[in-house]
Amino acid sequence: MSCIETKSLFKNYSSLIAVDGIDLNIESGQVFGFLGPNGAGKSTVIKLLTTLIQPTKGKVSILGMDSRKSSLEIRKKIGVVLQQPSYEPTLSVEKSLAKYGMMWNVDRKTIKNRTEELLSSFELHDIRKKRNEDLSIGQRRRVQVAREFMHDMELLFLDEPTVGLDPSARRKLLDFLKNKVKETGLTIFYTTHVLTEAEYLCDNIAIINKGKIITVASPQELKKKFGHEKTIQIHVSGKNTILHDLLKDIPDCKIEFNTGTIITIQSSNSEVVLMDILKILNRNNIAIEDLSAIPTNLEEIFLKLVSDSDASSN
Repeated sequence: MSCIETKSLFKNYSSLIAVDGIDLNIESGQVFGFLGPNGAGKSTVIKLLTTLIQPTKGKVSILGMDSRKSSLEIRKKIGVVLQQPSYEPTLSVEKSLAKYGMMWNVDRKTIKNRTEELLSSFELHDIRKKRNEDLSIGQRRRVQVAREFMHDMELLFLDEPTVGLDPSARRKLLDFLKNKVKETGLTIFYTTHVLTEAEYLCDNIAIINKGKIITVASPQELKKKFGHEKTIQIHVSGKNTILHDLLKDIPDCKIEFNTGTIITIQSSNSEVVLMDILKILNRNNIAIEDLSAIPTNLEEIFLKLVSDSDASSN
């Protein structure tokens, strides 16, 4: 079943086209990553999908309901954590969670149980009595995400939810989200600038630039389709300054002098380039300390797709 479906979706602000005819079909029970550079249209799309604004043209269906006709019904079934900080300064952490449960008409027993569960899951027990205004940015962010789980929902929008979190807290949040999707069938629409997060968490990913969808695929499919370039690094002992002259005719490689000398090859024909370099090093009796292949990651693919998109639109 489609959880989110858009057809020829446009949003204009006067002469500015923020969303330029996007089509999405997102199945239920997955984490769907929505990636793009600043100004690409991500925030506008979230506002459209959460019924905060209406499209200039096109259709939006959320949980089988038309966003124009059923905005109130849709809002009752979704959760939203926006990038902007949102907290009650004078309330304690536990009272903030309880208040959110009451706002959603959750019964007292459930509020009590869920508060304890979330305090544990988000490691907020030690600060449960502290007021939100006295928390760090990362702690406030954890509370902001945790309180959304005080109510039942079928679809959750998370806009940069790990901003301000340290690596340990970030990984625990991602694992919590993974488990929720697996256990409850929750669908999550997830935006982030941390590409390793998207690679770890998301089942499928859409990349948007200048209001248009560039591609939609799983992280594995993106790597298979666009990750043709392989990166190989050769660490050579000593500062072999003659390498610049020796390798000047070799394409797709660069030389850096840091601890020793590192030759980096990045090419769709990395193996061929590598063999040519090894022959030159051998002929000149230059010893290799280490050689490693670096797998193509999602960040490199993202940067390349956005760059190609910019070039084609100019």
